[in-house]
Amino acid sequence: MPFIKVIDEVNAEDELKKVYNDIISSRGKLSNIMKIHSLNPDAMVKHMELYKAIMFGKSNISREVKEMIAVVVSVANKCDYCINHHAEALNFYWKENEKLKEFVKDYKSIKLTPEINVLLDYAFNLTALPYTISQNEIDNLKAFKWSDEDILQVNLIISYFNFVNRIALGLGVEFTEDEVKGYKY
Repeated sequence: MPFIKVIDEVNAEDELKKVYNDIISSRGKLSNIMKIHSLNPDAMVKHMELYKAIMFGKSNISREVKEMIAVVVSVANKCDYCINHHAEALNFYWKENEKLKEFVKDYKSIKLTPEINVLLDYAFNLTALPYTISQNEIDNLKAFKWSDEDILQVNLIISYFNFVNRIALGLGVEFTEDEVKGYKY
């Protein structure tokens, strides 16, 4: 049960109803992380715009890797809501439940390329130990041929999921098995 009042789709009126319909049209359904914004529809719209720009915008970072970053950040923050949502999204690409379970348990246990591993380590470190990030870590990313644009994109993804994890954790956003499935990827 969320810690604050949430207006569901049935009771939504006027602007909120339009925002809900727009989100359902673009994403396939309405998530609880969006519904938690129901008392501030403008923030919900801006949040969705940021999400789509970061996760679906043109980038050298694949959607699969973006979802891996989302899971690593969410595991580091112990945010079950986002772990489940983005593990489901990641499995859209992998279609391997056991591999996914191992990844969620310990992302380092999965055989990935060194280029991907360095991004995931950066995601973990920026989430769990942000004060340790220095030029050396950025130079390490560049040594694996990640450009400044790529590094910015990865940083935005990491920062976005830290933001969303705190919304979910701070406001008691919950999920069900049905709620995490059925989105447009």
